[in-house]
Parts: sequence; structure tokens; C-alpha cells
Amino acid sequence: MTRTDDADERPAPTALQISAIKRRAAMLSVMATILLTAAKVVAAIISGSLALLTDALQGLVDIGSTLFTWFAVHAADKPADEEHHYGHGKLEALAALVETAILFTLAGAILWEAGSRLWQGIAEYVAVTPVVIGVMLLSMTVDALRWRSLSRVAKETGSEALAGEATHFSADFVGSALVLAGLIGVWAGAPRADTIAAFAIAAFTAFSAFRLARRTINTLMDAAPEGVGERLNKIAAAVPGIVAVDWIRVRPAGGRTYGEIGIRVSRTLPLDRVVAIKQSLLDAVEQEEPGAEITITANPIQVDDETALEKVLLIALKLKIPVHHVTVHTIGGRLSVSLDMEVDAKLPLGEAHDIATRLEAAIRDEFGGETEVETHIEPMETGAPAGHNAAWETVEDIGKALAGEASKLGGPIHDIHSVRVRQTENGLVVNYHCRVDPALDVAAVHAAVDAIERAVRIARPRVCRLVSHAEPARMATTPDPLPGL
Repeated sequence: MTRTDDADERPAPTALQISAIKRRAAMLSVMATILLTAAKVVAAIISGSLALLTDALQGLVDIGSTLFTWFAVHAADKPADEEHHYGHGKLEALAALVETAILFTLAGAILWEAGSRLWQGIAEYVAVTPVVIGVMLLSMTVDALRWRSLSRVAKETGSEALAGEATHFSADFVGSALVLAGLIGVWAGAPRADTIAAFAIAAFTAFSAFRLARRTINTLMDAAPEGVGERLNKIAAAVPGIVAVDWIRVRPAGGRTYGEIGIRVSRTLPLDRVVAIKQSLLDAVEQEEPGAEITITANPIQVDDETALEKVLLIALKLKIPVHHVTVHTIGGRLSVSLDMEVDAKLPLGEAHDIATRLEAAIRDEFGGETEVETHIEPMETGAPAGHNAAWETVEDIGKALAGEASKLGGPIHDIHSVRVRQTENGLVVNYHCRVDPALDVAAVHAAVDAIERAVRIARPRVCRLVSHAEPARMATTPDPLPGL
């Protein structure tokens, strides 16, 4: 679904902006609580209402809890350091836990006093005046505004402490409504209505504290946010290159989501491809969970469609042994592997044979001890021998020889060009380009090129290496007519 409202088109706030929003909301809550609690205390003294006094005492607790919330929000935004690698976000959860304990204590004290008055039949006198009614209406209005604004800020910033405050003030709103109902009951001739209202306030406060405690404890116990794991699993499964998802571990802290995702990828993939797959997953996660800090672990595995050739090349790559001309056959029900292995040209044969033996053993471990493995050891030039461009006569001679052999074979190779000849201490190194029918398969082209190069090297022993680059032949085009015709 496409979002078109202006709020969604605005860029996401930065970490500093989020921190400022949370601190401003917490400070406004502190100021509102102080003013409202003072008004309730005055109204409780004037009226003598137990329910209103209970609400005022809860307001005193609110002052302490909002101050603690402000401190926790301020401290939780401190960056990670050497002792707190994941930052200080859980201070918000601790603030919510302290507030929960205060609410439970207050609810217990109110229940005790209200229960004593209700069951012992203590006479009570409550003066219901316009001032008292006005204070309660003001309290309900302020609590409703704080409840709404703190809920909105908590949702925008992911702040657990502000979410706890919003829950707290929702309880305050209900409490004020119950106080008002008790006062109206007293005014209507039910003297115990005030005590019953205090009892209801305590019960609702305890219920709100229980809900807050459950959410806070889940955060402190690193419980996964509801639905996040399922969404991330679906995202990871849709990223190309991921074979399977091994695990997803997420936890909330300070309004952010931290976690780890373990994925499986084919062990034949090069490192840069694995890095690209991980980055694609991180980008997809960022779209679903903005600001989440996720670590991706990629585990290489053998996939079902991995060929024997891929397995051999992977074994050689892990052992850092260059190989080429790898052939894999099944002969009489037994696998046969042959390959050319390159080692330093100056390496003693004994050491080179040990390397070959190690490679053969690794291949047999992969396919089984009965596998037949044959290795051909070839010298590899590891240095960079000095050289220089050969004389023009030499270049022309070899160029003509290449073109002549291509013509003699009558094969697909033609248009020999870009011939370069370098004189080195080991002999002549020749590089050239040629053109071939683009529909011809690679094996046929390679065979034709090999035939030309063998003939040239036999006729000119000074040539130690020939490197060809086959290009698709250009398609014939009809020439444009001459101007004026």
C-alpha cells in the first residue's frame, strides 16, 4: 500500500532528534504532574474525600516516577562505551520496573485503607463542592492529554519508559473518573460511594501495574518483540542466495531492536558474493525495522545441486592450490578425478608431491576412499621476469605464422590481429586476438586455437607461451549506398 500522507513523507528523525523528543515529553510530564498533584491535595483537604486523597497521594508517587523516567530517558540515550557494548537502553526498562513496584505498593496501601473503612463501617464525611468537581475535571483532562501525547511519542521513539508513563496516566485518568463517580455518589446520598471508589482505584492501579510489570520483565528478559521474528524470517527467506535461515534472535532495548540472524549459503560462492547477500538482507531488514541493529552470520553448506566439479574446485580453493583442466568421470561405478596442479617452478619435487598428496587426500575425504584421483604437477611462474617488446620483424613473422596456420587448418579461426610479442629470459611470449563464429561452442574454439598454437611453437621453438583471445566475428552488414545514388 502506497503512503501519501505528509507525515510519512517526512524523513525519519535522527537519534539526536529522537532523544530530544523523549526528554521534552518526559519534562512536560513532570511539570504537569507537579501542578496537578498540588491541586488534588488542596481539593482533598477541602473535601475530606478518601478517594481524592488517594488520587493525590498517587500523584505524589507520580512526581517521583516521572522524575525517574526523565532521568532514565536522558541516561538511556548515552552511546555505547567499553563497559556497555549495547548502550544504556535498558535503563528505560529499569525505570518502568521501579514504577511498577511503586504502583503495587500504593495499590496495596489504598486497598488496605479502603477495605478497613468499608468493612468496619467507619463514618465518613465528604464535602462535594464546585472546586472539588472542577479539580477532578481538570485532572481528567490533563491525564487524557498526557496519556495520548506520551503514547504517541513512545510509539514514534520506541521508548519503553514513556510507554510505561503512558500506561500510568491511563490508570490516572480512570482513577480520576472513579473519584468523580464517588463524589457524585456521595452528593446523591450514598456516603460509602467515596470509599468504594477508592477501592476501585486501588484495584485498577494494581491491574495496570501488573500489565506494566509483564511488559517490562519481558524486555529485561530479552523477550522477542511480538511478530518481529516471523517478519524477519519471511524477509530472509526472500533474499536471493540464502539457502535457509538457521536462527533469528531479536530483543528490544531503549526503543531499538537488536538481534542476530544466522543464514545458510552455498559453500561454492565467492566471498564478495556472500558479503553482497548479507548486505541485501540488512537493507531489507532496515526497510521493515528502521533503526534495528542486526548482525548477520553466514554459514557455508553443501547444497543439493552442487556438482562434483564444483566440489573439487572448492577443495583446491580452500587448500590454496591452483588447479585447471579438471575432469570428473564415473568409470565402473567409481568416481575418477584428474587435474593439473600448479606449484612454484623452483619448488623441489618432493615438496610438490606432498602438496599433491594432500590435495588427493582431501578429494578422497569428500567423495570416498575408493575415488580415483590423478594429479599432474605443472610449474607456475611466481615471479615477474623482466622483458621487452620484440623487434618488429619478429612480430610480423609470428603474426604471419599464426595467420598461415589458421588458413591451413581451414577451421573457424580467422582475422588474426593485435599481435604482441615480448622477449623474456624464458623465450618469446605472444599475445594475439582472433575472430570466430559466435555460434561455435567453447570446446571447439579451444581445440582449433590449440592446433594453431602447437604448429607455431613447433616451427618456432623460441616461443615459450601463446595466449589467444577469441572474439565473436562481426555480423556482415549491407553497406550504405553512395551519396546521390
